[in-house]
Amino acid sequence: MERVTLRIPKQQIEEVEQMVETGEFPNRSEAIRAAVRDMLNEHEEEQTEQTANKRSWAKV
Repeated sequence: MERVTLRIPKQQIEEVEQMVETGEFPNRSEAIRAAVRDMLNEHEEEQTEQTANKRSWAKV
């Protein structure tokens, strides 16, 4: 795994910390990794949908 340094607004970090404190995630890193996974999955779904829409004219 690679280390990435980033800046996140204090309010957002506080919200992530609350999720860790309530047990939703074991730590901040896992919470942020989950958010990145969700973003990548959503992007992939959008790309797949756009590709399907481009080909819809050829369907008979």
